[in-house]
Amino acid sequence: MALDSQAKFLLEQMAAAGAPPMSSLSPEDARLTIDFSALAGIPETVGKVENRTIPGPEGEIPVRIYMPEGEGPFPSLVFYHGGGWVIGDLDTVDVPCRLLTNRANCVVVSVDYRLAPEHKFPAAADDAYAAAKWVVENGPSIQVDPSRVAVGGDSAGGNLAAVVALMARDNNEFELAYQLLIYPVTNHSYETVSYSDNADGYLLTKDSMVWFWNHYLLDEEDGKNPYASPLLAAELSSLPPALVITAEFDPLRDEGEAYAQRLKEAGVQVETTRYNGMIHGFFWMPGTLEQGMQAVNQAAEALKRAFTKEEKVL
Repeated sequence: MALDSQAKFLLEQMAAAGAPPMSSLSPEDARLTIDFSALAGIPETVGKVENRTIPGPEGEIPVRIYMPEGEGPFPSLVFYHGGGWVIGDLDTVDVPCRLLTNRANCVVVSVDYRLAPEHKFPAAADDAYAAAKWVVENGPSIQVDPSRVAVGGDSAGGNLAAVVALMARDNNEFELAYQLLIYPVTNHSYETVSYSDNADGYLLTKDSMVWFWNHYLLDEEDGKNPYASPLLAAELSSLPPALVITAEFDPLRDEGEAYAQRLKEAGVQVETTRYNGMIHGFFWMPGTLEQGMQAVNQAAEALKRAFTKEEKVL
C-alpha cells in the first residue's frame, strides 16, 4: 500500500523542521525536545481526573486516573505509554486515555513507570506489574470492578502490557480480562522484513530502536528474557484475549504480528489489525491522523466487548 496522505504530509513537515535524529540525542535532551501532544487533538472532558501515587517496588509510582461519568463499579484499563522505555510520560497519552475512558466507559489508570537508562530493565516491567496488581487489589477504592481489569499500551507500553500479562499468569496473583497491544515491541532483534523496509523515513527508525534498547537493557542477555522480549516466551497459553494493532510502515510491524500469531497458536483469542499506509505512533495522533482515531475507536470497542464477556474473535 501507499503511505497514507496525512501521514506523508506529517512526515514532510517534520523533515522540513530539521530536528536531529533521536539516536543522536541524550535521553535528557530527547525528553525535552520530543513532544507529539500537539498532534493528539483537543482533550475530551471525562467524569473526573485524579493524579496520585501508588506503592511500587522501589518507591511511589505516579499514576493518572481517568473516570467516566456515572456511578461505578466500572471496568478498568491499566495503560502504559510508549517512548522506548526512555521518553514519554502521562501527558504523552492524555488525549488517547480520555478518548478510551469515554468510548469504553471504563476507568483508565495511566502509569508513569520508571524510565531508562536511569532505571534499567526490569524496572519498567516491575512498576507496570505493580500498578496492575494495585488496581485489581484496590479496585473498589477507585470505583473499579476487580474482575474486569485489562492492560494496554503502545510501542514500549505495548511491550509492558504483554509482559504484565505474562507475569500475572506466571505469578498467579491476579487475573486480567484483556490485553490491548498497540504496535508493541516484542523482541530484541532487528532482523525482520519490516525493520529492513522501514528502517528510516517513517518516524520510528531502526537507529532509534537500537538506541532505546541499548538504554533499556543492562546487557544483551537481558534481551533474551521473555519479560523484555515476550515473543521469546516458551509458552503463551492461558493468557487473556488480545487486540494487536500494527502499522504498515513501522519497523515493529512484523514482531507485533508474529506475537499475535503465536498467541493464536497457543489458543488465545486474538483480534489483529494492520493499519495500511500508517506509521508508528499514530495512536498518539487522533487529532491529526484519521486512522489514529479509528484505532482508538477500535480499541474502545474491543475493550467493551471484553468487559461484557462478548469478545469477538477475528
